[in-house]
Amino acid sequence: MKKVLIVDDEEKLRGLMGRVIRLEGFEVIEAGDIKTAWKKLDQSDIDVVLCDVKLPDGNGVDFSKALREKYPLLEVILLTAYGNIPDGVQAIKNGAFDYITKGDDNNRIIPLLYKAIEKAELNRRVTSLEKQLGERRSFDTIIGKSRNLQACIDLARRVAPTDTTVLLLGETGTGKEVFAQSIHQASNRAKKSFVAINCSAFGKDLLESEMFGHKAGAFTGAVRDKKGLFEEASNGTIFLDEIGELAPELQAKLLRVLESGEFIKIGETHPTRVNVRVIAATHRDLPKQIAAGEFRSDLFYRLSVFQITLPALRERTADIGALAESFAAQFALKTNKKIASLSPDFINALKKNPWNGNIRELKNVIERSVILTDGPVLDTESLPFEMQHPRQEGGQNMSAFSLASSEKLHLQKVLNYTNGNKAEAARLLEIGIATLYRKIDEYKL
Repeated sequence: MKKVLIVDDEEKLRGLMGRVIRLEGFEVIEAGDIKTAWKKLDQSDIDVVLCDVKLPDGNGVDFSKALREKYPLLEVILLTAYGNIPDGVQAIKNGAFDYITKGDDNNRIIPLLYKAIEKAELNRRVTSLEKQLGERRSFDTIIGKSRNLQACIDLARRVAPTDTTVLLLGETGTGKEVFAQSIHQASNRAKKSFVAINCSAFGKDLLESEMFGHKAGAFTGAVRDKKGLFEEASNGTIFLDEIGELAPELQAKLLRVLESGEFIKIGETHPTRVNVRVIAATHRDLPKQIAAGEFRSDLFYRLSVFQITLPALRERTADIGALAESFAAQFALKTNKKIASLSPDFINALKKNPWNGNIRELKNVIERSVILTDGPVLDTESLPFEMQHPRQEGGQNMSAFSLASSEKLHLQKVLNYTNGNKAEAARLLEIGIATLYRKIDEYKL
């Protein structure tokens, strides 16, 4: 049953209007002032508000604007005893469905009410469809079908529609920011800002200014007022990456935001209020940091209401092929190359790698391979040396990010170019022949 809220301080008129509307099969809720109306709106899922313009505690035209901001799916019809054009124009600008005069337009109320109900229902359907579409799109950006990854996605889908604080755990490079963005996109805050900040990227003082803002003159160089990222993210989501690096003083300030929604800017004395969802992430062991006195236990409990631990890439090797193909297509487009496929040997070599840098390292390797490949197929020749020859003396593997790995690959490329002519290779490399022989021996080339 559709619900209509009548807001009017004239009790007899309100009661008469209510009886007429009930006869049309609607549920009617009544309020004599704006304060009571807000309470009724919080208690019931209202479809349409019929509101008088002159009320004891406010103006209906202004109230309609506040209503549409807080409850964008409902519709508002304003009623006045003395209609005037400026009020009517402002009412429509504020989002009112229509503006009618009592007495003169009584016969319009019921037809208008049906149209407003129809519009409210359409609003709800469109919002529902947009939410479903947004949720599918948001989690479609996460590549992989492995069981442990899908378990994480399922948890993320469940928590996304809520405002619950989420703590994402896992090794560096496992895709925590991608998960945070997906949760935001599948939430009711999707149309608002998503703001990300790396807590390890700034010193304590600069990070405080970035997060919470400052007043002009608060410190040397503060020439104008600055909004912090929490204020920029108001009504949206803020992603705090590497939360384990946060200084103790800022931990206390963050705890206050989580508990009260308030913080004090640098140089100000009065608090600023925000409505922000917090998603935090870290690769650190926070309970160990708590035991060592480096992280507040009360902040940890506020952040970890809902934890999701993302699997390392070596724990989801079934996803490596799909990830590699996606990255290859992405970098082929950027470099204007035509990469048709990845060879089976190439994929197998990727799956054997330990991936200490996880997805971030894999992305780096694929970009490098695309750059080095001239043909349409990515093959093992474009991989870093240690991935082509994974078993080194002592059974150790090196990261694809290491300087030694880059040097090995470069030496191999130059030797291939000179068809094994070491003198010519040494000349091109601008090193002595003895140095080249030593490196060939060192890298087992």
